[in-house]
Amino acid sequence: MNPFSLNTKTILVTGASSGIGRAISIVCSQMGANVIITGRDQFKLNQTFEMLDGIGHKQVLADLTNLSEMTELIVSLPNLDGFVSNAGIIKPIVLQYNDAEDINNLMQINAIVPMNLTRLLLQNKKINKGASLIFISSINGYNCSSIGSSIYAASKAALNGFIKGVSLELAPRSIRVNCINPGMIETDIFNESTISREELEKDKLKYPLKRYGKPEEIAYSVVYLLSDTTRWITGSNLLIDGGYTLQ
Repeated sequence: MNPFSLNTKTILVTGASSGIGRAISIVCSQMGANVIITGRDQFKLNQTFEMLDGIGHKQVLADLTNLSEMTELIVSLPNLDGFVSNAGIIKPIVLQYNDAEDINNLMQINAIVPMNLTRLLLQNKKINKGASLIFISSINGYNCSSIGSSIYAASKAALNGFIKGVSLELAPRSIRVNCINPGMIETDIFNESTISREELEKDKLKYPLKRYGKPEEIAYSVVYLLSDTTRWITGSNLLIDGGYTLQ
């Protein structure tokens, strides 16, 4: 017996092209799920798809900021036992140097897209009774913030508020809705950053466990919330930050 098995479950993961989304997709497949992955980069999406364990998986190329492409994705889906909203962006910039486009992009991709996608999944009756919906948020905006992250923090905090109401609306159908709030996670974003390796190592010391998280550590928490072991958990915000917000 494995209480965390996802065998026979069909799971949709957005933002699956790399990083946390890729790790979530791989671990879900390892736990027996039929995984449907979506993202905007065909090459990277193919890479993720080839890493999945087992058969019966599916990939759908889609730009979820485009409502018609989002609708096409919805139509192509079977009924789901789980939905992991992971797609998101970050653009550190002090508020006075933001413009309207910066604000619109961050809010659109990080908050409005997940809300619209959830709405369409429900309206098209794609969510099975007893399913689990998970939104990857952040400690930034819910537990803390930092200089240059005001809009990003607002976009992620919106998800934490969103799940509270939706969890109440869907509880009569035994559908759970939860958020995961990670601290800093080691992903490819560091390869494109102007921050030096020395600065990153110094920043890690702010974490009581003296390191950043790993994508698979977020993936394991996703499996926990997707599995039947958490059928009595809904409306929660799961903090995974290596102790950062203790200080």
